Amino acid sequence: MNAWVLRAVALGALTVVLRTVLGLAMIYWPTNGAWMRILCLVVLLAAVVGWGVLDGRADRRANPDPERGADLTMRWLKAGVVGGIGSGVVSWILDFAPKFDLGDNGLLFEVSSGASFIILMIFVPGMIGVTIGRYLAGRESKGNTNASADTVVLNKESASV
Repeated sequence: MNAWVLRAVALGALTVVLRTVLGLAMIYWPTNGAWMRILCLVVLLAAVVGWGVLDGRADRRANPDPERGADLTMRWLKAGVVGGIGSGVVSWILDFAPKFDLGDNGLLFEVSSGASFIILMIFVPGMIGVTIGRYLAGRESKGNTNASADTVVLNKESASV
């Protein structure tokens, strides 16, 4: 399975689950909607940034040269587009089920405006996570390079004594 397909399905499903939980929670606790929406957004952003950090670290470890890394921009853009549009369509279908209140939005809204928001919520934090992950892995590799160079110098000094 392509890496972007896995990200699109997982993050699109997470979006649908969060919207469903939010819709059900709004039925029982309608006055607490503001903090519940923020909580759902934070959960989505944390999942995306965390996955982006893992991608960035893995890419930097596989390709220590910054010019030779994988094209993670297109991976995350594809994941965002498919995850956003897919979650919009699934949410629109689930909205017809009884006891599901997902906003009563039309299909056109879900695949355009609603999807564009989710695309941005997947792509931008994903790329921020990739940047952080590459930076952290680059610092680790620089630290390991300096430590191994110091070991070599100490070994040469020990051999000459």
